[in-house]
Amino acid sequence: MKILSSGEYYGNKNSELRHDGITLSKYSYTGIQTDWHYHENPYFMYVLQGNMKDCNKKATTLCPTGSLMFNNWQETHYGSKHSTNAAGFHLEFETSWLQKHDITFTVLEGSKLVQHPEVHFLFAKLYRELSMMDNYSELTIQSILIQICDSLKTEQSVESKKRPEWVDRLKELLHFDENTLSLEYLSQQLDVHPVHISRAASKYLNASLGEYIRQCKLKAAIPLLIQSNYSLTEIAYQSGFSDQSHFNRVFKSHFNMTPKAYRDRLKTKL
Repeated sequence: MKILSSGEYYGNKNSELRHDGITLSKYSYTGIQTDWHYHENPYFMYVLQGNMKDCNKKATTLCPTGSLMFNNWQETHYGSKHSTNAAGFHLEFETSWLQKHDITFTVLEGSKLVQHPEVHFLFAKLYRELSMMDNYSELTIQSILIQICDSLKTEQSVESKKRPEWVDRLKELLHFDENTLSLEYLSQQLDVHPVHISRAASKYLNASLGEYIRQCKLKAAIPLLIQSNYSLTEIAYQSGFSDQSHFNRVFKSHFNMTPKAYRDRLKTKL
């Protein structure tokens, strides 16, 4: 069984930053399928382009563009590519960094897709900093890394609460249902009173229902901004926003810049 050392992944390395126990890297995935292997350190893979599958002894997980996959360092797995071109952005933690920042390993147990939009936003900010790399990037990156771990702790705390069975179905609808979502529509799909759904949102989603829906739309827009040549208007509609103006307002409220500014900053450095 092959063990991949720190910063080592299958494919072609396009860029890398190592600092104080953290490795950030961008890879183009070349082979159709990797060997079975595991990694020296836990890491996240954000799929920038293409369709991937992550396969371990327990499950096979489809990872299309925009997916955020966590793999722990003890999980034997292999990856397979299901599109002509595929690329990913990795964040890898050494144990020294986790210990230095008093982050327990239980936060990073298991291998799974991370769905919560807030964590995706932080990875989008992290990728932007890696692409820009100016005099302030290292400080900004350290701050974002702490926010990522804090968000994961919050998500784990929410998930540990005893919750109704229909909450998982609610999450699926919010993330994947392409219909126009409303409280009435969700109530019909779940056969749950609208008041119960509204109360559950703040308790189990760590956001109001409306805010979480906006976050899910932004999550869908991020990979399109990073890799596609779609116009901003096209991205707004594909992500479920009513128009580009609405898309701009919501994006700026989370990133402190417009979608155009975000894309332009990436293009000047890539």
